[in-house]
Amino acid sequence: MKTLTQLATVTALLLASQAALAAGAGGTWKTIDDETKQAKALVEISETAGGELSGRIVKLFANPDAVCDKCDGPLKGKPVVGMTILTGLKKGGEGWEGGKILDPKSGKVYSAKAKLAEAGKKLEVRGFIGMALLGRTQTWERQ
Repeated sequence: MKTLTQLATVTALLLASQAALAAGAGGTWKTIDDETKQAKALVEISETAGGELSGRIVKLFANPDAVCDKCDGPLKGKPVVGMTILTGLKKGGEGWEGGKILDPKSGKVYSAKAKLAEAGKKLEVRGFIGMALLGRTQTWERQ
């Protein structure tokens, strides 16, 4: 009986994991501030039929009226809420790669890649310069 219960549990976990991966990265994700460990924003990620990801900020928790003062070009001075910060990620490797991510706080744009973790409950987003050695990874939580 114990073995049957364990088998059922493992099967349920595998099915849940496969369902999350099949669902992809589309949806709403909560970002966490690296320094304060507090919720920072909600990012809505959409995925095209071709599997390309883009994400825009739909909510800021601490400063909902923030504007991108340090951004260049047409984004300079624009509200951060509604701003597309993640673009061009395409399926490849273990997740998505070849994209760009904007840090509205610094106004800088970095190369980006992402992959699902914890059965699709988390998204590891890496912004980097060059060959991915110089950068940082944030873990976003599915909402």
